[in-house]
Amino acid sequence: MIIDKIALALLIIGGINWGSIGIFNFDIVGSLFGGQSSAISRIIFVIVGLCAVWCISLLFRDNALSSGDDTDDNNNGIYTD
Repeated sequence: MIIDKIALALLIIGGINWGSIGIFNFDIVGSLFGGQSSAISRIIFVIVGLCAVWCISLLFRDNALSSGDDTDDNNNGIYTD
C-alpha cells in the first residue's frame, strides 16, 4: 500500500532527525521550521509519531499481502488473475 511507504519514509526521516539530535545536538526539523516549539514543527513531530504508530501494524501483517504479490501458495508461484 502507498500509505505504508509514505509512513515508512516519514518514519525514516524522523529517525534521522532523532539521530541528528542525539549525535550532533542539532534538530533538523526545528532548524528548518522555526524551532521545536513552532506550530509547524510540532505538527511535523505529531505526523511522524502517527506514522510510527501506523508502522507498528507492518510487523503483524502477512508479507504476501503487504508486498502486493499476486502469487498464491497453492499455485506454486503461478500468478493468478
